[in-house]
Amino acid sequence: MSKPATGTHRARKRFGQNFLIDQEIIERIVDSIDPQDGDAVVEIGPGKGALTKPLLARCKHLTVIELDRDLVRLLEQSTGRWVDPANSFNIISADALKFDFAALAAELDQPLRVVGNLPYNISSPLLFHLLDTASHVDDMHFMLQREVVERLVARPGSKRYGRLSVMVQWQCHTHALFDVPATAFSPQPKVESAIVQLRPKAPGEVERSLSKVLLQVVTAAFSQRRKTLRNSLSNLVDSGQLQQLGIDPKARAEVLGIDEYLQIAKCVAQTTG
Repeated sequence: MSKPATGTHRARKRFGQNFLIDQEIIERIVDSIDPQDGDAVVEIGPGKGALTKPLLARCKHLTVIELDRDLVRLLEQSTGRWVDPANSFNIISADALKFDFAALAAELDQPLRVVGNLPYNISSPLLFHLLDTASHVDDMHFMLQREVVERLVARPGSKRYGRLSVMVQWQCHTHALFDVPATAFSPQPKVESAIVQLRPKAPGEVERSLSKVLLQVVTAAFSQRRKTLRNSLSNLVDSGQLQQLGIDPKARAEVLGIDEYLQIAKCVAQTTG
């Protein structure tokens, strides 16, 4: 496989840019994604094209979303040499945090497979933005700060378990795939990275009408982790209601599973609805 494009572009801190340069890691990521000819693949933050080129070699429909206009120009200049004329390749200059992924899925008339080396400074809000359109997505493969990946897959009782864990696991099957060392990037980040796979659950598995209430409950519960649920959720439910649900009011947020948070959310929705 050819080396990824380099160009003269310098990484910009305001965009959280760290460019992937390790060819073995690149190949391992693409193998994990395993893109097929008929897939509608969307790459967020393609940068200089480290993943873009091998993705183009294995799928016929690729859309990339890049905020940095200089990198958009670099991609336009480079990818002309990579793209098979029979394939569909589209470069969109846009902010992924504001991009309408549902509209793109409708335009392509199929669910999306979303991939990317996400800027660490926007990873959590971008994940929440994508979850809003999870019904239009087949799966997601992301490079993230390892600590974020640990939070995404954390189970009740662990120190990493929190709001992000509950909200993502409620909507997706989550799998941490492998770690990526800082030496795989230029410039090298000060943190370790990891690859995570997120597969949105089937519509019947997720009661999306509870989304706002569940987020309200989980945010309140984890806002002060040392507080008991009786105190952290006092503005939403009382001790008696928690006990009726079989939940100990003296428990702390990190010990509750997703199903228990859903029970509380339903109780709040019924009370305030």
